[in-house]
Formats: sequence, C-alpha cells, structure tokens
Amino acid sequence: MHRRNTFDVVTSILGIAGDALAIYAGFMLAVWIRFFSGWIPLYDAVLPPLDLYWQGAGIATLLFLLIFAALGLYQRPQIGSFGDKVPRIMRAILWGIGLAMILAFVLRSEPPFSRLVTGLSLFTVTVLVLIERYTLFRLELHWAKQQPIQNHITIIGTGPNAARLKMALEADPRLRARVTAFLEIEGEESDPAIDLNLVQGNLSDLQTHIERGETNHIILSQMAVGRSDMVDIIVKCERNMLIFHLVPDLFRILTDRVDIQSVDGVPLLGMGKWPLDHLANRWLKRAEDLVGSIIGLLLSAPVIAILAILIRRSSPGPIFYRQERCGESGRPFTIYKLRTMSVDAEQSTGPVWAAKDDPRRTRVGAIMRRYNLDELPQFWNVLKGEMSLVGPRPERPHFVEQFKEDVGSYMWRHIYKPGMTGWAQVNGLRGNTSIEERIKHDLFYLENWSLALDLKILIKTFFSHENAY
Repeated sequence: MHRRNTFDVVTSILGIAGDALAIYAGFMLAVWIRFFSGWIPLYDAVLPPLDLYWQGAGIATLLFLLIFAALGLYQRPQIGSFGDKVPRIMRAILWGIGLAMILAFVLRSEPPFSRLVTGLSLFTVTVLVLIERYTLFRLELHWAKQQPIQNHITIIGTGPNAARLKMALEADPRLRARVTAFLEIEGEESDPAIDLNLVQGNLSDLQTHIERGETNHIILSQMAVGRSDMVDIIVKCERNMLIFHLVPDLFRILTDRVDIQSVDGVPLLGMGKWPLDHLANRWLKRAEDLVGSIIGLLLSAPVIAILAILIRRSSPGPIFYRQERCGESGRPFTIYKLRTMSVDAEQSTGPVWAAKDDPRRTRVGAIMRRYNLDELPQFWNVLKGEMSLVGPRPERPHFVEQFKEDVGSYMWRHIYKPGMTGWAQVNGLRGNTSIEERIKHDLFYLENWSLALDLKILIKTFFSHENAY
C-alpha cells in the first residue's frame, strides 16, 4: 500500500525475532512436558541427550521462519484484524511441523526423535506463536499511532466509493495515511460525506495537482473513466514516481477469472473456472462440511435441548421452524431453525425481513437471533449435503424472484451450496442491508475460496453480531 520505511523494517525484524523465540520455546516446552514434567509416564523410555533436541529445535525454527516468510507473514504494514491472520499462521505451523517430521525421518538421528514430542510441539508451538503474534500485533498497532503520516493520498472521484475509501484508509493507523484531496470525475454525483474543502478540482487538473508536491499516492476510486484518461493517470503517476491504485468494480472482480482458449487459431475470451469448479476442491470442502457438521451436532445438541425447553415455555407453537430456501443451482430445500417468532409472524405481512427490535420475536427468540443460536439445527442441513458450513446465505424463493430481475449477477451466488455463515454475514451484511454489497461479498468469497478463508470466516462468526436481529 505504501513504501516501506524504518518503522516497517523494525516491525518486520521484531516479527522474525519474536517468531523464532516462540517456535524454539514451543519445541523445548514439548520436550520438557514429555521427559521432565512428570505428567507423562516414561515407562521404558530413555532420557535423550538434550543437545539432540536443542539442535533439532534450532533447525526446525529456521525451517519455520522460511515458511512464514514464504506465506507473507513478515510483510509490512499489516492490514486487517488479528483474526484475519490466524488461518495463515495455522497453515504455516502445519506446514512447518509436517516438513520438520519429514526432515527428521530423512536424517534418522540416533536415538530417534520422540513422536510424542512432535505431537505435543504442534500444540505448544501453536499456543506460543499465537500469543507472541497477538502481543506484537497490539504493540505494533500502538506504536503506529505514534508515527508521522507517511502517505498523503489523492482520491480521484467523489462518489460513495471515494467516501468509504477515505474512511477505511484513515481508520487503520498502521497505514499512516491521510486523504488530503479529491478530484472530481465528470458526471459522478458527489457523496455528501466528502468534505468540500478537500475537493481540489477535477480530473483535468491532475497534473497541476501533482506539481504542487502535496501527494505521493493516487487512487482511482471507480473505473467509469475513459481508457485514454486511465492511461494518462497511470503515465502521470509513473513519471512523477507516485504510487497508483484503483478500486475495481464488480465486473472487474468477476473478470479475475479470465480464460483464453483457441479454436482453430481463433482466440476466445471467456470466464475462467471458480475454485470450487475443481473436483479436488469440492471434495475438500465436502470433507470439511462432514467433519464440521458432525462435531457441530454433537456440541450443539445440549444447547438445542435447553433452548427447546425455553422455546416451549416462552410461547405456544413448535420448537423447530421449517422454511423453503433456494440452494445450489437454485434448487429449493427445507432449512431448519429454532423458532424465534410467534407462529403467525407473517400472516398479515407476507414474506418480510426481520428488523431491529422486531415485535414478532419472542423474548427467548431475540436472544437466540442475537447470537445466531437459532441457526444451530442447520448442521443437519450441512450433514445432508443441502448446505455448507460456509457460503452465501440461502434466500427465500420470494426474494430470489425479486432480486434476480433487479440486481445484476445475483444468481451467480447460487452456483454452489449456500452456507450457515458467509463472508457477507461476518461483515455485517445480513437482514435488511444492501443487496448489492452482499452480492459483492458473496462473489468475492466464491472467487477466492480456500480452506483457510473458510476457517477465517468460521472464526469471525463467533464475534460477528452486527445486524443480527
């Protein structure tokens, strides 16, 4: 996002040093637990020479650091929440443990490394690295607030994208950014949230604005400019050694999947495959769903039982609520939820979304909806293969018929199974919120699917309660 400076270099070095200490300590803690804590009986096990483990832990630590670097864990500035980084950290640790085991097998030390130590180190290294990483994350956030502004940004455009971009850039102190000016685009309606004092002309004034020397970063907030204008912006930025970024629109996001084929020498440009078009990825996701739904059903069974008693006592009617939703390829299926509203909730209104302080909710139902507890029976839908743990939330046929005519690209969200939770939901886009924004988030998820992204969304689900009513 910006040029690296001393602060970025120092925090990167601290990250490397902190990881090295946590990883090495994690391995040696596993050795202590196995051989010296007394928690695990030794039986006939022989105490190993400690230098074997000191050296092995050192080599494994170097291997881990290389993997962490390869996965971009030392890139600065850090952007996003700590929870965003947990899946990548976990993936790096699993890679490190796996490669360390392979290396230990190839080297065949005498005596051999304890397999129990290896198993324990997965836990100890993970715990210490996460603690160390979170501590440095908070410290870096605190230190960044003391740093001077480095990125003086000019945004081309004054619409909603530009207003939201300014808010996002200035909200994260690690970017050390401030939007100092806007340039208008002809025909674009200005967002009322933009301070008119920061509007310093229009796109034709770009060169004059650059020559004032008050900016080092240009961002084009939307792509509704001519091809020649865009080329001109890029050339001006290159000539003046300014950083340039642009905000892609929805079509641009979709065309990340561009695929080029040739038929008898004639090139054909089309849309490439989604990640879940690949059979191996679909198997991985189904395995994730099977394991997750079984664990989810086992863990949630006592909770559902308690909630069932409360529902029965709080209002007349059934405990479970069944409703038709649109699933994969638009096929209808029956979704299961714990009832949170009165039995005749939609008798007079027809299908409507829940609203804040919705009077149709029961007292117990309001609490369940707040913490997504009414969704727990959907683990059964996941086990049956009608839903996935993560994916676009399934919508009711009534709303699907309405939105598929009015909202561009809406039906693409039905190309795969819907989910119990999704990227849009953990970003607060649920209920009566912007359908267009929800579609953007759903398509981003489908375009960028990975097991790590699923894990990230599942973790964020526990802490995301925005618009849950």
